[in-house]
Amino acid sequence: MIVVHHLENSRSQRVLWLLEELGLAYAVKRYERDPRTMRAPPELMAIHPLGKSPVIADEGVVVAETGAIVAYLTAKAGGALMPAPGAEAHARAIYWLHYAEGSAMPPLLLKLIFSRLAPGSPWLLRPLVRRIADTVLRGFVDPDLRRHAAFWEAELTDRPYFCGADFTAADIMMSFPLEAFAARGTGTGPQVRAWLERVQARPAYRRALEAGGPYAYAGAA
Repeated sequence: MIVVHHLENSRSQRVLWLLEELGLAYAVKRYERDPRTMRAPPELMAIHPLGKSPVIADEGVVVAETGAIVAYLTAKAGGALMPAPGAEAHARAIYWLHYAEGSAMPPLLLKLIFSRLAPGSPWLLRPLVRRIADTVLRGFVDPDLRRHAAFWEAELTDRPYFCGADFTAADIMMSFPLEAFAARGTGTGPQVRAWLERVQARPAYRRALEAGGPYAYAGAA
């Protein structure tokens, strides 16, 4: 059976959702973040050297990185939730599988890091750190996020899902960056909000929430 090493409020929620959509049997091993650092617990190091989630174990095969897990599981399910090779939708699916982590997540992580710099600094340095962080956010991170948000909005204007008319694994991959973006109140457009409402209403999405436990981004739309 597939075992999902699931960290609360993390990318691994997408793996549970994908498994529910594919109808593959799985078990969940839950981990909680360190309440002070919000990092994954050291126990995950025993599963994978980087100590991060998601990680799955399937009959002795250990797979990390969400995109790799999605590719592994959709192949295991006979190509389900992936458009047929050679189709335009397939090329789009491959793009979004890589874009979600390679392009969408870095500015969101920078937003999180720079937003926490000043509160975590010694109080004497906080004014200086806050000015530096605000300069980086206003001059680089926030404009970059606005460009990505405009891109998502345009891509969803003439299609209900990222690859076209049909829901695919690419939509599952894109869920975490868009939910994180919406949860931070950065300003989502109507097409992105409609997409979030559509995918979050799927029965498999709701079942994955029950399997994974509390997920802070579930109501983001």
